[in-house]
Amino acid sequence: MGEGESNRSAVVIPGGMYGPQAGLLAYVSEAAARRGARLELISWTPPEGRPLVERHSWVCEQVTPVLEKLAAPLLIGKSLGSYAAAVAADRGLPGVWLTPLLTMPACVGPLRRAAQPFLLVGGTADEFWDGGLARELTPHVLEVDGADHGMKVPGPLRRSAEVLGLVTTAVESFLDGVVWS
Repeated sequence: MGEGESNRSAVVIPGGMYGPQAGLLAYVSEAAARRGARLELISWTPPEGRPLVERHSWVCEQVTPVLEKLAAPLLIGKSLGSYAAAVAADRGLPGVWLTPLLTMPACVGPLRRAAQPFLLVGGTADEFWDGGLARELTPHVLEVDGADHGMKVPGPLRRSAEVLGLVTTAVESFLDGVVWS
C-alpha cells in the first residue's frame, strides 16, 4: 500500500435487485480495493409495497450509520443506492453512481447540490437514465449506447462483458484522476 492510501475507504451501496458483491458493483468495488480502499459493503432487503419514488429516505437511513465510522469515504451506489447521493451531498463526499435514478427528483436534487465530484454511469436503453441531464450534472459521465438498467446490451453476451470493461475503466480513471489523484 502506498503512502496516503491507508485512509481510503469506499461504501458500496446495492440496488434493489442484487447485493454489493454482484454484477457491476463487484468490479467497481474491486477497482477501489486495488487502490487501497477499505470496503464497507451494505446489504439490505428493500421494503416491499413502497413505490420507488418513496424509498429515498429509507436508503439514506441505511447508509448514514455506516458512514459514522469512516472519515471521508467514496460512495459507490447502484440504482436504488443512488438515492444515497443525498447523504454524499450533505457530507461533501465523492460518488460513483451506477445506473442512477435520474428520473427521480430525490436523486437529481442532491446531485445538483453536490460539492464533491461524482461519476454517473448509464445506458441509453435504461428508463431511469437521462444522458443530457447526466452531462448537465457532471463532466464525469459514461453513457453506453443501447445499455439497459443492468448495463447489458443486445447481441452476443461478450458485448455486455465489453461494457463491463468500459465501466471499470471509466471508474478506474475517475478514481485515479479525480478522487484519489
